[in-house]
Amino acid sequence: MELKLFGDLETLLTFSAIIGITIALSWAFNFVARRYIRQAVHKLNADPTNYQFIRHLVTALIYLVGVGWAFLILPGFKTVANSLLAGAGIAAVVAGLASQQVLSNLMSGLFLVLFKPFRVNDRLKLKDGFTGVVEDITLRHTVLRDLENNRIIVPNGVISNEIIVNTNLSDNRVCRFIDIGISYGSDIDKAIGIIRDEVLNHPLHVDPRTPEQLEAGKEEVEVRVVALAESSVNLRAWAWAEDTPKAFNLYCDLLRSIKLRFDAEGIEIPFPQRKLWIDPIRVVQAAAPGS
Repeated sequence: MELKLFGDLETLLTFSAIIGITIALSWAFNFVARRYIRQAVHKLNADPTNYQFIRHLVTALIYLVGVGWAFLILPGFKTVANSLLAGAGIAAVVAGLASQQVLSNLMSGLFLVLFKPFRVNDRLKLKDGFTGVVEDITLRHTVLRDLENNRIIVPNGVISNEIIVNTNLSDNRVCRFIDIGISYGSDIDKAIGIIRDEVLNHPLHVDPRTPEQLEAGKEEVEVRVVALAESSVNLRAWAWAEDTPKAFNLYCDLLRSIKLRFDAEGIEIPFPQRKLWIDPIRVVQAAAPGS
């Protein structure tokens, strides 16, 4: 008996129309959702994580409902389904094994959005050495963008069970150590004062003190002697900036400005030097005739 899956031409056209409408509706929804997310993030300074995940979820539901509806109108679909019932047990086992990882990633993605160990635009460090900014959290995976603009795709089930370092969690401020060695003959207090002044006067520096520390009179910029090395007294300053890029610029600027101030104030930064001692007797003997 000939099996007619699509039935007559009208049914085929209806099937095609439903599939087309589903694709168009999904595209229109994503177009509007992306614009709304961009506006919400820009104007309201909102977190895009929830919006992005909901967009992916609604898109999946649109395809699920549309494709399911399209197949349900096919007259031969029930016949095909009945003919496949004989192998339903094997199919169920295969589908269960295949969907286990998919469901794990889906549930992990849902928990990531609900509990927010990280958000879109957070910078993460994974235990395998990968570092990147969270660009998107889909139903199945998380997308990271590294410093070389590559995309790192991590399944949600993997990243939810992995130890990660979130450099943006709760506080975006970054502390950079300014380590500089001075000679033993230099004035330590004067050098500390110069370093502290340079940090305080830099426009990228931020005050890291809490209200309790302010009340206790803690210094805004800490500078300490951290080591008495073989040829230098090592000083360390704690310089704070709003985020990682600004902290890097702050660090580079301070190295330059502190070096210039040290030169102007007579603070010596030691560096390796070699002295050659020449034995004058051997020089004379080597220069004498017949030697």
